[in-house]
Amino acid sequence: MNGNWIERIRSEIVQAWTITKKDIKVYYIRPGMLMFGFLMPFFMFFSFSVRREMGAAQGVARLLALTTFFTAAAAGPFIIPLERRLGTYDRLLAAPMSLITLLLGKTAVGACFAIGVSFISLLGGVFVFGVTIAQPWLLIAGIVIGAFAFSALGLIFGSIPTRNPGDVQMPSTLLRWGLLFISGVFIPLSDMSMVARAVAYISPLTYAQDLMNFAVLGNGMLNPWLDVGILLISIVVFFVPSISMHKRSRRLGY
Repeated sequence: MNGNWIERIRSEIVQAWTITKKDIKVYYIRPGMLMFGFLMPFFMFFSFSVRREMGAAQGVARLLALTTFFTAAAAGPFIIPLERRLGTYDRLLAAPMSLITLLLGKTAVGACFAIGVSFISLLGGVFVFGVTIAQPWLLIAGIVIGAFAFSALGLIFGSIPTRNPGDVQMPSTLLRWGLLFISGVFIPLSDMSMVARAVAYISPLTYAQDLMNFAVLGNGMLNPWLDVGILLISIVVFFVPSISMHKRSRRLGY
C-alpha cells in the first residue's frame, strides 16, 4: 500500500515538473513575462532608490525582495489566460493528472523564474558592488520560499475566468503595487509609525524583505523564523483558494 502511494507521489511530481519545463521553454522569453517579471522590478528599484543614501548591501537586500516578489507573481496571470486562449490549457486538464498537480507545475514556473532573476541580481551585488552575504543559507531559503509564496499569489489571478491576459494583468499589477507600498521595502519598519507598521504586517512582502535584511545585512526587525513561517503559511493561503477558483472557472467554461 505504501509503495503505491510513493509511486503515485513520484508520478505526480514528474508530471508537475514536465509542465514546468514546458512552460519555461515556451513562455520565459515572451514579452509579457520579460516586461512584468524581469524588467519591472529593476525599474521600480532604480526609480525609488535614486538620490537616496543607501549602502550597497541594503540596496541588494531590497532588490532581491523586489525581484522575488514581482517576478514570481508575474507567471500565473500571464501564462494561464494565454493558454486558455490557445487551447493548450484544456488539453492539460484532459490529461491523466490531478488539478493540484497541474497548479503545482504552474506555481513552480513562476518560482523558478524568480529564483533565476534573483540569482542574477545577487551575482551583480556580490561581484560588482562587493556585497558580503551575512547568512547565505538564510538567503537561499528566503528566495526559494518567497518565490513559491509569491508565485502562488499570482496563481490566484490566473484563476480569473478569462482568456485575455490583459484582463488579469491590470488587477494583478495593482495588487502588487499596493502590497509594495504598504510593506517595508522602501520605508524600513523601524521608520514607520505604529499604524503604518501594523498595516505593513498584512503584506507577505514585508516578511520577505525582513528576511533578506537578515540574510544580507545580518539584522532585521522581526524574528527570521517568524518571517520563514509567515511565507510558508502564505504558500498554503494563496494556493488553496486558487484550486477552488480554477474549478469554478471550469464550470463557467474557461
